[in-house]
Amino acid sequence: MPRTNFQDLLDAGVHFGHLKRKWNPKMAPYIFMEKNGIHIIDLHKTIVKIDQAANVAKQFAKAGRKILFVATKKQAKDIVAEAAKSVNMPYVTERWPGGMLTNFPTIRKAVKKMNTIDKMMSDGTFETLAKRERLQVTRQRAKLEKNLGSIADLNRLPAALFIVDIQKEVNAVREASRLNIPIIAMVDTCCDPTPIDYVIPANDDAAKSIALIIEVICQAINEGLEERKLEKDKEIIVESSEEKSEILPVRRTRARRQRVADEDKTPANKEEETPAKEEKTPAKKEEAAVKETPAKEEKTPAKEKAAAVEEVPVKEEKTPAKKEEAAVKETPVKEEAPVSETEDKQPE
Repeated sequence: MPRTNFQDLLDAGVHFGHLKRKWNPKMAPYIFMEKNGIHIIDLHKTIVKIDQAANVAKQFAKAGRKILFVATKKQAKDIVAEAAKSVNMPYVTERWPGGMLTNFPTIRKAVKKMNTIDKMMSDGTFETLAKRERLQVTRQRAKLEKNLGSIADLNRLPAALFIVDIQKEVNAVREASRLNIPIIAMVDTCCDPTPIDYVIPANDDAAKSIALIIEVICQAINEGLEERKLEKDKEIIVESSEEKSEILPVRRTRARRQRVADEDKTPANKEEETPAKEEKTPAKKEEAAVKETPAKEEKTPAKEKAAAVEEVPVKEEKTPAKKEEAAVKETPVKEEAPVSETEDKQPE
């Protein structure tokens, strides 16, 4: 479905071109007819081209890239500035700074200088300067704000340029063409559409025409930004769900391990309890045995030993003593002769 309709474009005066004598032959494919010396633009082709340009702008916004709006004409300044602010895009509505794209690092230095002055004003350093220095710094800050304040958030080269009048913004077109940056532009019948990547044949002088086309482009950019936001939210949801899916198996494994540990603990407790009981019973039996049986055994051996000590050794001592006395009295006298004989025989 087209983003615009024929009647809206007709009411805004998008179809009015320039005088016939000022026309560029390369715009012939987009011219419908000539009336009263003025070329009339074919609005059917304009509708198609607006849709193409809007889709491109939407894709750039969806990818998170910036589109730089350029319009320094009086009738387009305020319209473009408000529209660009509404979609948080950089814009240039004052003089195009030379080298804005081709010498981008230098432009960034100027922007950083402006930020440094702002920091000085906020932390109180600005108040320590002399009156003349403060006046110079203030003027410098105002000049930088006027020319570069709208591109302070542009940290890198833009993905594309949207230009209202390519004849007036010829420097911007040249720099973008040199760096191969895509250009979306409103092109009137007096302009050369060759360097433009996405041509929108339209009246670039009427404020209503500019406002209508800018509005369509900004709507497309908003759609791209919303889609980008939704995709980010989906990614966050997917990441959180993946984290949960990773956490759940871990929890399940932990629960299983806990169950196994509990199961291992319960038999161990039973085994520990039963031996304890078994240990208690033998202990009692042993204590009883120690108390009962050894006492009896000790009593009997004690009596036997006492009897043996008292009775047996006495008898044995008496008999050997008598025998020894008899042997001493009888044998020594008889054994003296053999001892002398043997001693006499050994030396021979």
